[in-house]
Amino acid sequence: MLTDRQRHKKDVHGICIKMLEARISVCRDAIDNAQQASNNEEKSSAGDKFETSRAMNHLEKEMYSKQLQSNLAELAALQSRDPERLHTTVKAGAFIACKNFDIYIAAGLGKTKMNDRIVYLISPEAPLNLLLKTKKEGDRFMFNQTQEEIIEIY
Repeated sequence: MLTDRQRHKKDVHGICIKMLEARISVCRDAIDNAQQASNNEEKSSAGDKFETSRAMNHLEKEMYSKQLQSNLAELAALQSRDPERLHTTVKAGAFIACKNFDIYIAAGLGKTKMNDRIVYLISPEAPLNLLLKTKKEGDRFMFNQTQEEIIEIY
């Protein structure tokens, strides 16, 4: 049976997966739209306009393809972490409950709100994670020019 901490961490982990899946879907749709726009472009007597439009569509498709690959890699890394595993130190997969907000080190997805608490979803490579690596429960650190305290790590 899961503990409250494991359940909470699993819920946050699920939110991360949904956010990444939504980003992946947006990228795939954008790639398809760019391809369709490129295919639907008709060659006109203004050949430069046609070529410029096709080049722009190609660049857009390329940009979204890179974002797609990045999101797929982040999703794979996230799915390789067991959200039910509890940690006692700051590392990838750890949930850090602080005095004024929480941090989940799993994927760089920004800030969300869960149960009326702000949760920062950060990448294991994020500067904040590097700052926190040596911290333990009860330690303090500076975040956005404010002193913050680590209440619990799990």
